[in-house]
Amino acid sequence: MDMHLPENVGPLIRTIRQQRVILAADLAELYGVPVRRLNEQVRRNHERFHLDFAFQLTAEEWSNLKSQIATSSGHGGSRKLPWAFTEHGAIQAANVLNSPRATQVGLAVVRAFVALRTAHANYAELEEFVRQLADKVEGHDTHLANIVATIRRLALPPVSGRKRKIGFSDAS
Repeated sequence: MDMHLPENVGPLIRTIRQQRVILAADLAELYGVPVRRLNEQVRRNHERFHLDFAFQLTAEEWSNLKSQIATSSGHGGSRKLPWAFTEHGAIQAANVLNSPRATQVGLAVVRAFVALRTAHANYAELEEFVRQLADKVEGHDTHLANIVATIRRLALPPVSGRKRKIGFSDAS
């Protein structure tokens, strides 16, 4: 079976309600089914789709999202508010659709979620390192400016007009 799997699922994953999700229209397209079939399977198998697996967007969330992704009046012209699926919801959707393509693509979707989690963890680690570095060097500019000013002062010729002789004198 030579099935073309999506290579770049990552951009389809969005953050809504502080969760990474993929919209039903995008998931249905990936799984090769109409959105109405995906929604139908969600309704028929509602016990598999707890709120932490899938949820329907509010009108405000959908409006905000549409403005961010610059879509027309809706995703596919639907008048109903779209569903959003978390990583586990995307797998459940693949299970209830029960097609070879949904199973294979479901793996690609999970890998995309995992890759985003890993990237986020790496970013958080880098952010912490930069914060620690900033804390460590805070005030260094002032210290360096003081050192440069002191070196410049020491490099200036003496202020008094009379030069002192260096060494021992015979006059006693």
